[in-house]
Amino acid sequence: MNLYLFNDNDSAAEYGIGTYLKEMTKAIEESAINIHIVHLHSVCSEFEIVKTDNVEYWNIPEVRNENTFSGSMQKVEGYYLNVIYLLRLYIKDTKNLVFHFNYNHCQFLAKELKAIFDCKTVSTVHFTKWMLEFNSNFSLLNRIKAKPEKQRSRYEQLIFTTDELENLLFKTTDRVIALSRYMHNLLQTEYQLDPYKIITIPNGLEDISTQMKISKNESRRKWRISEKELLVLFTGRLHPVKGLNFLIKAFRKVLEEMPDCRLMIAGSGEFNYYMKECEDIWTHVSWTGKLSKDKLYELYSISDIGVMPSFHEQCSYVAIEMMMHGLPIIGSTSTGLKEMIADGETGLHIPVIEYDDKVEIEASLLAEKMLYLLNNSDVRQYMRHNARKRYEEQYSKEVFRKNMLNFYNSL
Repeated sequence: MNLYLFNDNDSAAEYGIGTYLKEMTKAIEESAINIHIVHLHSVCSEFEIVKTDNVEYWNIPEVRNENTFSGSMQKVEGYYLNVIYLLRLYIKDTKNLVFHFNYNHCQFLAKELKAIFDCKTVSTVHFTKWMLEFNSNFSLLNRIKAKPEKQRSRYEQLIFTTDELENLLFKTTDRVIALSRYMHNLLQTEYQLDPYKIITIPNGLEDISTQMKISKNESRRKWRISEKELLVLFTGRLHPVKGLNFLIKAFRKVLEEMPDCRLMIAGSGEFNYYMKECEDIWTHVSWTGKLSKDKLYELYSISDIGVMPSFHEQCSYVAIEMMMHGLPIIGSTSTGLKEMIADGETGLHIPVIEYDDKVEIEASLLAEKMLYLLNNSDVRQYMRHNARKRYEEQYSKEVFRKNMLNFYNSL
């Protein structure tokens, strides 16, 4: 099989989608599949193919003349026509071709490749535009859809059009991979996809937690965390969709009863806003910025609980990393995160409250759940064991490899 995985040069490539492609490559690279990763809108100056032992990286640069890609449909299609030209020119082995898309704006590319090549096309739904913009508030999306076009604002029309184009991609490709049962059901009920097209394959992650070379106590000393201090960890972008402001409010309440606690915030983004949110508890909050994997994994190993108050997570790598390290998680009931965390077994759920125009998490309830875990080391230990077991059974590299190879072979 000749597999072409499409990547794109935007912020998502640094986070979930970039990790997905790396883990995909590691999982299947020793199989009979020839792997090519096609980077669209690459920062390189001209088209290039970089070969490694097991993977080819095809870097296709941005167009930089008067037809520069700028967002209009005509120019988007013009860029993709150039991409298709290059693929036709450089793909020598056309047997068992599979084009696998990881961005929702590739509908034109998917359609044209199907017309030109004898191939199969696949799309993985990592996110949708409205979920990121509306914090997964489906009621708000439906209100926009119900409006006549003339009554929609420019922003609302953009969301509506983007949603239509994303749906076209899902309908165009031969198969669609959902990362969660939540998205599987949404694709079937709201996007009206044929059930046979959809398959649910959760993300998987290579286990390198066992490669830690120093003990938990040594790591705590390295990070200047005292043995008696209880550590709450948040990992992710500093962005409203991650719900960090509700965690800060909840942590403030936790400190009223348990002053020997520290909130560690690992990630980059809107620092000024969130630092202002916690200005009266600054001495109990640490900010690391974006960390390398080895440093982040050290934090997982020394933390007591992880908190994920997100409004959108299809199949979170952060949650998988926390489970890999046996870390109990308090997570929201949003999208796919609810099904990743077994309530009472590997962590606790915090409900998302959906209104017509916003979504919220009750900070006082989140504080109660945090206090419950922080005050009960035996419960944390029980959840640690179950979290690690859940990782091994559902989200390991080996499980992911088996699922993906079975899927590709079924094409």
